[in-house]
Amino acid sequence: MKSGKKAEVLEQLMPDEEKQEILETVAPAAEGGSIAAEALRNPNMKWYIIHSYSGFERKVKESLESRIQAFGLQEKIGKVLIPTESVTEVRGGKKYTSERMFYPGYVLVEMDMDDHVWHVVKSTPRVTGFVGTGQQPTPLSEEEVQHIVYRVDESKDKPKLKVKFEKNESVRITEGPFASFTGIVDEVNEDRETLKVMVTIFGRSTPVELEFNQVEKVA
Repeated sequence: MKSGKKAEVLEQLMPDEEKQEILETVAPAAEGGSIAAEALRNPNMKWYIIHSYSGFERKVKESLESRIQAFGLQEKIGKVLIPTESVTEVRGGKKYTSERMFYPGYVLVEMDMDDHVWHVVKSTPRVTGFVGTGQQPTPLSEEEVQHIVYRVDESKDKPKLKVKFEKNESVRITEGPFASFTGIVDEVNEDRETLKVMVTIFGRSTPVELEFNQVEKVA
């Protein structure tokens, strides 16, 4: 009898109480699979920054990932990350979103550093060295790691608008209740990506707060 058939027969003969007991035992293990895999990760891994030739960051990432496989270093080298952010441009009234590196010429690598790992990474084509003091690479602090990862995640959720506005500049509102109105920029908040625009409504100059992507420059 084939194994599949055996399993079906056993399942039919098995009391419901035993089936439930097995399910209760197996389900948590299945749900915790990713947790177990995470627990098996090398606890000595830290994040390091490597220099690369500008414009070759992705090639370095690909080469390094290939070398990790070739040298069997999966337990010593973890993730390879190129920090990027989504940037939205407005051209001809249409929005275009693209990825932009916010640390050009740098690649982040998670590793359990030793002489062999150092040599494998350092000798990767187009890698010029590690960020650190002298010959000793310096790992990122937990705070620095969280800042970079948070910035990457935040960028995915809300792409930055690649446009600069200045005080006293004329803009046209493209969205919201004041769409098609023109006004003068009074304040610019780069961090929040908002503007205070003075708009003439019923003959009176009125301040309106808008997001960068709700206006366009008047040519």
